[in-house]
Amino acid sequence: MMNSPTILAVGGAYIERRGRVAGAFVPAASNPGTMREHVGGAVFNALRCAVRRGVSASLLSVRGGDAPGDTVLRAVTEAGIADLSAVFLDRATPSHTMLVDSDGRLIAGLADMVLYELALPKQIRRAKVREAIDSADAVLCDANLPSSAVERLAALAAGKPVFALAVSPSKAARLTPVLNLLALAFMNRHEAGVLAGVDIDADDQGIVDGLRRAGLKSGVVTAGDDPVLGFDETGAFSILPPPIHKRADMSGAGDALAGATIAARLRGLTLRAALCEGVAAAMLTVESADTVAAFSGAGFAEALALVPEARDLA
Repeated sequence: MMNSPTILAVGGAYIERRGRVAGAFVPAASNPGTMREHVGGAVFNALRCAVRRGVSASLLSVRGGDAPGDTVLRAVTEAGIADLSAVFLDRATPSHTMLVDSDGRLIAGLADMVLYELALPKQIRRAKVREAIDSADAVLCDANLPSSAVERLAALAAGKPVFALAVSPSKAARLTPVLNLLALAFMNRHEAGVLAGVDIDADDQGIVDGLRRAGLKSGVVTAGDDPVLGFDETGAFSILPPPIHKRADMSGAGDALAGATIAARLRGLTLRAALCEGVAAAMLTVESADTVAAFSGAGFAEALALVPEARDLA
């Protein structure tokens, strides 16, 4: 029996608070709605989905010595992920507070993540982390890391595939120095515009051309309900997500797509086939109230059967 592929992930695992507006959003006013709190983070969400698709994983993050930090640790452990994170007793655990509309689309967010900037670069230098990189088949990071930390991580990976999540338009540029070293980068259209140096209204081929000029060999660009764009050395293509019949929340869909796609790539699938699995995971997550949907093998297969084949860009 083959051993499952292993990933070391480095980046955010934090408290995520999500306020959902009950009706039409009114700016500069108090809006009725509900607030939920859970453990999230792009790397953590993607990693959980990858684990559900058969990957073994460890996580390097940082958190505070507070009750939210204990909550993060429980979530990491319950997900079956080995925790290599550092705890700073005098610091607060990072958090992200989001406001979404009644359809689950983001209105605004506030990220309190200074601890990542201060502490993650030093943590990457730990011998324990270098050992984890040496024993892993691949490395996953997000742009919560400063550019210097991303560069060091890519150097330590020493030729192993490095996957990256752009996280946000304001942080995406942190990946610029290592774009040429990445096996695959995941981003939305706004983040792609930052990395490619093109307007977000550029056509798909213009975005692919811009990302290639920036040094990226392989990438995935999401756009909500619109087709997912992918490209690698074999060409550029798009995949139309299936219709959503019971939309619950858009949050976490892009992370789930990344996690399932990475797991499939590590099993040897082509990017086109792997991204179909990513789209299936995203669909299941949008239809779930959870940030990363729980699904059985049969349930995943049913979702995958609904995903159309990739189509080459015209």
